[in-house]
Amino acid sequence: MKRFPVAVFFATAIACFANNARAVVIDDSLTCKESAHDFISALIDQKLIQPKPMRVESNSINAFWPAQGQHMTAYGFSVFAVVGFQKDDPLFRTGDGKPIAPSAYGAVVVATQAKVQAALTAAGNNAIVHHAGPLLTAIFCQQD
Repeated sequence: MKRFPVAVFFATAIACFANNARAVVIDDSLTCKESAHDFISALIDQKLIQPKPMRVESNSINAFWPAQGQHMTAYGFSVFAVVGFQKDDPLFRTGDGKPIAPSAYGAVVVATQAKVQAALTAAGNNAIVHHAGPLLTAIFCQQD
């Protein structure tokens, strides 16, 4: 009986590693050197995210789901969603509150804030790291 859970564990682990092997790495795009428009439109053009936001926050941050069958990683963590907003850009919808910034973008990853901060620090990236929910952390670039 003990062999079955071990076999399931290893099968699941192998599937996860195989999926990570096919993952698109977006680390270079999260170095805060581009606009939200450039970041989001590149992901849409590559068919990595849905072209319409799944949600728009009151601060105008638009959240986009990964496209079906696509898997992205950021600094070794699985991307749960991609976020962005750029003022006066038809790619983004405006929320009912004050926009967070003229241009802001990032990725929400599945990991703790401490692990994400450590990975970004090791990479020399000074992007904002923000707790986004249980086991969800945002890597965020904001341009004023």
